Amino acid sequence: MKTINELCDIVRETSYAIHVYHGHGHLEKVYENALANRLRKAGFDVKQQHPIQVFDEDGTNIGNYFADLLIDDRLIIELKACKSLAEEHTAQLLGYLKSSRTEHGLLINFGSYKFQIKKYAMSDRGPSSSGLGFSLLSGLFALSAFFRG
Repeated sequence: MKTINELCDIVRETSYAIHVYHGHGHLEKVYENALANRLRKAGFDVKQQHPIQVFDEDGTNIGNYFADLLIDDRLIIELKACKSLAEEHTAQLLGYLKSSRTEHGLLINFGSYKFQIKKYAMSDRGPSSSGLGFSLLSGLFALSAFFRG
């Protein structure tokens, strides 16, 4: 089994290859299917549109999120096809991580001429400045990696 850092590197490299091949003009679903296809061919367990239950503080199920991809039951991938990533995209991924109690997530944007990817992780260090109880990890492949497409 690959470490989480190795898994994230593979996803990053695969995503960038998809961005180079397909460019930045498709709908999000095209990139989701391409990434799922390539990661499955590489031997990873990939779940698309994976439901994540959201619980209230008393344990009541109050709804579901649907993560674009869940890789090997330990990495959530949220895909975008927009001009630029925005704060609400980050909040969406952080909500998925918190609700699912998953430690690692990647936010990937295929919609810009520049490939964008950000890694986020839940932290046991307490609340961050956002008040969501998350801290960003910057050591994996920098907080935000931008590549020319």
